[in-house]
Amino acid sequence: MTIDCNKLKSWPFGAVEQTYTDKDTMLYALSVGLGADPLDENQLKFVYEKNLQVLPTMANVLAYPGNWMRDPAAGIDWLRVVHGEHTMRLHKPLPAAGTIIGRTRITGVVDKGVGKGALLLRQREIFDQANGALLATLEQVSFCRGDGGYSANGGADGKQISDPPPPAPHELPKTDPQIVCDLPTLPQMALIYRLCADRHLLHADPAVARAAGFPRPILHGLGTLGVAGHALLKCCCGYDPAKLRSLRLRFSAPVYPGETIRMEMWKNGAVVSFRARVVERDIIVLNNGYAEIG
Repeated sequence: MTIDCNKLKSWPFGAVEQTYTDKDTMLYALSVGLGADPLDENQLKFVYEKNLQVLPTMANVLAYPGNWMRDPAAGIDWLRVVHGEHTMRLHKPLPAAGTIIGRTRITGVVDKGVGKGALLLRQREIFDQANGALLATLEQVSFCRGDGGYSANGGADGKQISDPPPPAPHELPKTDPQIVCDLPTLPQMALIYRLCADRHLLHADPAVARAAGFPRPILHGLGTLGVAGHALLKCCCGYDPAKLRSLRLRFSAPVYPGETIRMEMWKNGAVVSFRARVVERDIIVLNNGYAEIG
């Protein structure tokens, strides 16, 4: 299977319109662990309709373009694709309910070489249908582990050219973290999270997970990001969602539902550097994290 980078960069995503309700907003918050203590009023405001607020990271599941990589025309070995890096910028607070429009495009395809995979860069902008306001910009780097080497000698048509790689990741401080926050995940977390957007079988079907090289279904990378966003809100924003302006990070290892995620953070003015590790296996699962706090 060989990808065609020119076809991918002109992939006809089309606009995605999504109407969501307060139920969807609460389901997302529950799916990333909010409400674990039902007496904690800071968390309750994200999972209870009274004065409902929206987690900023919910932007990542809105106007999702679907599992388009499974289309044979894409030429992607979709079972071997993993989420590599992610950037989220919030331009305005998300409404607790409403209709939004998402526009997705491929911004680059990077060939790492035969046997080394390829990087697929894409951007999704989310707009409020009511007034056209840009609410969020999401940028994602997918690591297509089975698709390297497509640009060798220009490919079959001589026009397959590798784009420049994305910018180098944010460097973390060399000192011990200033803030540490442990947050548990439920064994059924991936099954709940996939109801919010991404129903990739890797996160539910044990046979598919094994075929992809994992012993059991893994948590969505964006689910892990949602837990990290919760830790940032709790420790650096006083649970005020308007204060989390942006974040970017690199996914470095999968999380298995039921594990404990430990966020390690360094705060320097409006910037928070961070990483996350799984306590039970002492392995870093999110790295090179950078967040802007308003």
